[in-house]
Amino acid sequence: MPAQKNPNKNHLLEALSDEVKQRLFPLLEFVPLPLGKVIYESGDVMRYAYFPTDSIISLIYVMENGSSAEISVVGNEGLVGVALFMGGASTPSRAVVQSGGSGFRLPSVALMAEFNRHGDLLLLLLRYTQALLTQMAQTAVCNRHHSIDQQLCRWLLLSLDRLEGDALNMTQELIANMLGVRREGVTDAAGKLQKQGLIDYSRGHITVLDRHGLEERCCECYSVVKREYDRLLHYVPPRQVENVIRRSSA
Repeated sequence: MPAQKNPNKNHLLEALSDEVKQRLFPLLEFVPLPLGKVIYESGDVMRYAYFPTDSIISLIYVMENGSSAEISVVGNEGLVGVALFMGGASTPSRAVVQSGGSGFRLPSVALMAEFNRHGDLLLLLLRYTQALLTQMAQTAVCNRHHSIDQQLCRWLLLSLDRLEGDALNMTQELIANMLGVRREGVTDAAGKLQKQGLIDYSRGHITVLDRHGLEERCCECYSVVKREYDRLLHYVPPRQVENVIRRSSA
């Protein structure tokens, strides 16, 4: 099976028990996720949950005047569609592919049927939701209190954690929309990182040359988010999930 068409390339799907995989994997649909594709708009009723494998999807809040800011990123560590099992079928955010690739989608009915079994999928999704909330909260703090340089470092590191390799295809305009800043600010910040030998940027293609240097220049927001994801989801093997469930129900 080609790597991009392997559901186990998504860590949430990989962490499921064989029993759950047997029920869900036949219902998964492989989908291409090209750069810029809108998965859903604000207020749309969600019919699917999306599990990226080698792509990244940004959750973006768009204001009435058209300005926007990213509130979280989702890659191979998670899913898009938290509202489905948190009691709603839509959200006020837009989901847009930030880094093109592919993934799988699962009908909402199938997701909820498995979630309502109160098994390992429920535990994994609740853990993931807690980690996602941490990312959203830290993003809000970072955008308010830290420089564009630091925000760009955080954004690059979070993106790299969700991809294989050290390269991203992303225009400055799209980065500016994600961070909620002017394009000129991104140009200046990217230029500084390039002069310091941390990244190479050319025509929408970003290659990280010195990840350690990027981490040193970044604010604490990246490490806070990463520690929480590692604590909650790095990565719960199926047997451990089953043991936790048994202890909880004992």
